[in-house]
Amino acid sequence: MVTLKLSTLAIILGLLYGLPHLFGLLKPGQFGAVVRKFPRYTPIGYPLMLAATVWFLYYLSLETVSEFASFKPVLYTLFGAIGVGACIFVKDFLPVRGLSVLLLLLAKLMVDSARWVDTEWRLVITTWAYAWVLAGIWFTISPWRLRDLINWATANENRIRFVSGVRLAFGIFVTVLGLTVFKTAEQKTVAHNTCKTPSAFYASSRSFWL
Repeated sequence: MVTLKLSTLAIILGLLYGLPHLFGLLKPGQFGAVVRKFPRYTPIGYPLMLAATVWFLYYLSLETVSEFASFKPVLYTLFGAIGVGACIFVKDFLPVRGLSVLLLLLAKLMVDSARWVDTEWRLVITTWAYAWVLAGIWFTISPWRLRDLINWATANENRIRFVSGVRLAFGIFVTVLGLTVFKTAEQKTVAHNTCKTPSAFYASSRSFWL
């Protein structure tokens, strides 16, 4: 399974989440006009949905439950067809649907990366991940809800600046966590494991000779 260090993931997520909102602070009118087009802008929906399909199939390929082994070829075909079929037959709000599936998959990566990091600050990432799970489920079922939220958030320039400022601040916060707290926790874990290795080797050697 491809995994990322939590520090690396936090830096990437923080920058990707926060930096676009710098545009919202500087040019709120143009930012609002661009964002309002997203829910029904089908050209961006194709790569989002196809990327989500490929990512899901990758996770499916890692499934080790023996009961599903014989069904994997069928499942690959089924879910691959669903992803491609959505691009062909469910074009309405396709960008929202593709984004929703990506949020669910990204949430899994976030939780997996944060699981063994020895700091309570990892809860920032896991809480964010579960929020994305809820959003992904909600927007998959009711994709027009994202359109309504975007319309509310971009109703006027003052609101755009406020929302963009909050999201930019959160993105910076997550990035700083990745650069400091998470990186330090990972380094401590590596150092701890390194210190344990000689004693473990000594114990195993002693038991062998005895």
